[in-house]
Amino acid sequence: MATTRERSNSMEQREKASEKSFDVDVLDVKEEVVQGLEITDENQARIIFQQAEAITDEEAEEIMQEVLDEHRHDPAYPSHVIDIAQRFLENESVRNDPVEYMRVLKEAKMECALITQDSPYAEVRAVVSPHDDPSIACSTVRAWTIGLFLAISGGLINQLFSLRMPAISVDEIVAQLISYPMGVAWAKSVTTRKFKTFGYEWTLNPGPFTRKEHMLITVMANVSFNVGYSGYIIVVQRVPHFFNQQWAKDFGYQITLSLSFQLMGYGLAGLSRRFLVYPAAAIWPRNLASIALNNSFHTDENKPANGWKVSQSRFFLYGFIGMFCYFWFPNYIAEFLSYFSWITWISPNNVSLAAITGSVTGLGLNPWPTFDWNVIVAMNQVLIAPFFATANNGLGMIITVPIVAAIWYTNTWYTGHIPINTNRPYDNMGNRYNVSKIVNSNGMFNQEAYEAYSPLYLSASNAFLYGVFFAVYPATLIYAYLHHRHEIVRGFKSLLKRRSPKAAYRDVHNRLMSVYKEVPEWWYASLLLVALGLGLIAILKYPTHTTVGAMFFGVALAGVFVVPIGIIYAVTNNQVTLNVLAEFVGGLAFPGNALAMNSTSFVLHLYVETFFKSYGYVTTARTIMFAHDLKLGHYTKIPPRVMFASQTIATLLSTTAAMAILNWQVNGIKGICTPQAEAKFTCPGTTTFFTASVIWGTLGPIKMYGPKGPYNVLLWGFLIGAALPLIFHFFTKRYRSLKNIHIPVLLGGALQWAPYNISHVWPGMIVAYIFQSYIRKRYLPWWQKYNYVLSTALDCGVAICAIVSFFALQWKGVTIDWWGNNQPYEGCDGTGCPLFPVPESGHWGPGPGEFH
Repeated sequence: MATTRERSNSMEQREKASEKSFDVDVLDVKEEVVQGLEITDENQARIIFQQAEAITDEEAEEIMQEVLDEHRHDPAYPSHVIDIAQRFLENESVRNDPVEYMRVLKEAKMECALITQDSPYAEVRAVVSPHDDPSIACSTVRAWTIGLFLAISGGLINQLFSLRMPAISVDEIVAQLISYPMGVAWAKSVTTRKFKTFGYEWTLNPGPFTRKEHMLITVMANVSFNVGYSGYIIVVQRVPHFFNQQWAKDFGYQITLSLSFQLMGYGLAGLSRRFLVYPAAAIWPRNLASIALNNSFHTDENKPANGWKVSQSRFFLYGFIGMFCYFWFPNYIAEFLSYFSWITWISPNNVSLAAITGSVTGLGLNPWPTFDWNVIVAMNQVLIAPFFATANNGLGMIITVPIVAAIWYTNTWYTGHIPINTNRPYDNMGNRYNVSKIVNSNGMFNQEAYEAYSPLYLSASNAFLYGVFFAVYPATLIYAYLHHRHEIVRGFKSLLKRRSPKAAYRDVHNRLMSVYKEVPEWWYASLLLVALGLGLIAILKYPTHTTVGAMFFGVALAGVFVVPIGIIYAVTNNQVTLNVLAEFVGGLAFPGNALAMNSTSFVLHLYVETFFKSYGYVTTARTIMFAHDLKLGHYTKIPPRVMFASQTIATLLSTTAAMAILNWQVNGIKGICTPQAEAKFTCPGTTTFFTASVIWGTLGPIKMYGPKGPYNVLLWGFLIGAALPLIFHFFTKRYRSLKNIHIPVLLGGALQWAPYNISHVWPGMIVAYIFQSYIRKRYLPWWQKYNYVLSTALDCGVAICAIVSFFALQWKGVTIDWWGNNQPYEGCDGTGCPLFPVPESGHWGPGPGEFH
């Protein structure tokens, strides 16, 4: 033990060392120091060094302590910063060595300067500017006109393709691509004459098209692209081989239901800003790609990166044109490139070979199963999400392959009579489950009809999927407490004390946004009230068989889960959905009412607070999406009140347009939501939704998961999910290599089964490693300049090509009939062969009258 005199002498030596910690030599920026900070611009590094001089020792200790408290076990936080903080605060040998202490103090203060003057995350620094000019035009007639036009168009297109397998999503990246030439053309051709209206001066053309206008347009388009789960509800209600409830075609029902979801989510997003928008740790990786594309359009400078002198805009153009031309092959000309199940082609009718290696209905174990970018990014945006997140997600699916295979080969729950990997429900005769046989004219469960027909059976992957869902919910709550409780507590303190974001957070972007008027909480609370009113109209005016208590418990469910789920999504780009949890508890309260399961989330029944699917899940999902867009506006310095107005108005218009195209889809596409549907409109998401409605609403979880239910053992998932974060947190303290294991994201990988498989995640893991690990570490300037631009270019190429090919050829029935397009859908991989045939009795398991 050191004596008092020794500690005093050591302290004096450290203080003297500290006085010299930033002499003139420090400003001599060396390459290795710049790389250590993950800064590619030496001028920027020099500025950081200068800013570090002004940081006192006490400030450095306070900031580094916050880093350890909040991010010690955070795999997303830069590991070298954690190392510096631990050496600076917790290593006694460093604190007792004046020379070493001086060196570590320099490093700590430079990292503190980054944390307070920029972002500690290299990916954020790569694209988000730590400066702002409030005079840049933003809320202009030009921006509003283009933004609302794209919001309506995007709502139409995304609703159309949401029923396709695999789905093609038109997002904010495409909106940026299309809006830029529109904005530039407007700036060149429209009059600059100024007008006065009620004393307010305005103009149709404020001058050059600005980056803030561009991002405002992007936000308006993005918040309106997905109509939400209400589209699934209405399709399931209207399509004949689902529930065939034609009253759901009433446009008043459709619009009030959809808007209630949208506006409720937006209201909660605004109230959760202190948790999901203001903290620097809320990165929202997907936003970075959007901002990178914006930079490529509006940046004049073109600094070389690892010898590459191609500008970002030209690089984007090359990538976009290349993917647009190439995607014609896997999407239309040669579909075997999309599902490259070459192993199954050796013996197409081999059941086991197709089940294990097939990409269509199998598990997808294939060294390289696809040459289709749309398949590679189907589960993860691999050039955007952090590598640890992509790796965890893929690993979660890979390590569960033996479990799914074992369930199938042992014929557990009669899964051997069903294709191994499908999300369709089956009866005991091997046919798709016909729910109309077990409900009456009101859509309510008919016990006698059920016993005369068949129990419901799930495939091996689909049955296992629900066990993983049971695990992921407690895992999410416990993981959020273990790793993010400090941010959550700080957010609540800020909310209760009415502290400003600048006072509560050190992030430079909060300081820059403090010059704009903030949106008060009561504005968002008002949106919640409007959403409740619209939801009550949809529930009470139409025959949904649902009670009014649903609305209030829907808000309660979102209040519990939105922050932990939002934080995980903001860090990893992986979202945990609440659909199964809402289904499970809602089904316990109201078994026998699939319609109520679809149309509401919570019912107060026999004094038990329960919740149903849609409001419980959709409210949270929409809250996360709107929070994502609020962060985009935060990064790009769009005034908060402009954001509020633009998101609300765009949502109203686009939701109306989406409902119109949905009605056209249901009436106009032949065989929609069946395997024979035109242009791949097989409705994978809607089918999963329908399956869940039958399981949880019509039959109820008691029949499936109760004490005598066939799938009862899967309820152990709740306990396993609660234990896993605790176990890994314990071992992470001893083995730092385990820090990169993110339990909710790992479990999330196993949630991708049925109908997706390994072929949708394994190629993405390889691509993610190349770009997000190898290139980032060795060619950081190239990665910062081109990585996000490349991601947006490829995604845009896929989306635009899909739209063109669909409307030009596929919709007109123009197809190419040859081996390359037919082979993926032939044999056991294409049709989905079961392991065992239907017994001679005509059914497996208990027959009519033998089950209750």
